[in-house]
Amino acid sequence: MNKRRPAAVLSSALVLAALAVPVLAAAKTKLDPESRKFYETARLIMTKEEAKIWERLPDLEGRKEFIADFWLKRDPDPDTPDNEFRKEFEARVAYVNRRFNKEGGPGYNTDRGRVYIFMGPPDKVDEYSPEFGGSVRGFTDIWVYYGRQMAVVFADEKGDGRYRIVRTEGDFFGAMDLMKLGRLVGPDDVFTGPFVKFEAVYDAKAGEIEVRLPAKDMLFRENEQGLQQVDLEFLVYIYPGGGAGKEIFREERTVAMTGAALDALKTVNVRFARPLGPGTSFVDIIIRGRGGRGGKIRQVFDLKAPARAPEPPPAV
Repeated sequence: MNKRRPAAVLSSALVLAALAVPVLAAAKTKLDPESRKFYETARLIMTKEEAKIWERLPDLEGRKEFIADFWLKRDPDPDTPDNEFRKEFEARVAYVNRRFNKEGGPGYNTDRGRVYIFMGPPDKVDEYSPEFGGSVRGFTDIWVYYGRQMAVVFADEKGDGRYRIVRTEGDFFGAMDLMKLGRLVGPDDVFTGPFVKFEAVYDAKAGEIEVRLPAKDMLFRENEQGLQQVDLEFLVYIYPGGGAGKEIFREERTVAMTGAALDALKTVNVRFARPLGPGTSFVDIIIRGRGGRGGKIRQVFDLKAPARAPEPPPAV
């Protein structure tokens, strides 16, 4: 057995902070049974913006709508009756609750359970017995994920059967984002890889949301006119700062230019005329190829709009 352990690239404190889940909503709001059952595990894969939206939902009807949207945004193929993402998530939760239920609570509240939920089953598991005179009293497990080029090291430091993350190797946070956002990589994708991050800003003067996509991470194809072209579909959810209601819109955009212009381009900027109310609005943006072709990318932004100036008094 190869006993060389992976080098630490993330401190255990950073990883544990990333695995922490929001609890404010449950504490502040008395949830109905359906909402409580959903939140108990779904909070593991909520973005921080989604957790804030959930926390301020006023009633059962609003929570039901949020739950439906939560799973729909992550559904790899909404046209089929099954939501493959949700089925896989719930299967992982059920497994860790059986497998890691001896560490002082449900399996999804353990380090190994949460990593399994985010990353799935490891490709390889190495187990090491405690070293004589060492600080770790129990066993050490190393989970290796070859496809993600990642490894996670868990140690039973006190010898009480409770394993904690002690270090990681690889893009741990990127892998978490894939699960949280329901990122899909398709065979005919318009994006170059699974880790495509984009920006969104709000132009209060124009009343427009601008989305900025990195040109280097997009796959343009030559059209009949010899231009480089990409066809995009945007699905946008806007949750107003006041917490009441939401807006959903879908738009398609085509971007075409010469190869020279594309070579010089850093970002593809797309604007949508959508005035936001004063304060912070949460804007959830899903982008894929036109007609649902290929994969999809998704991010949630908190965009701020200035308070409206008071109306001047009428002239006397």
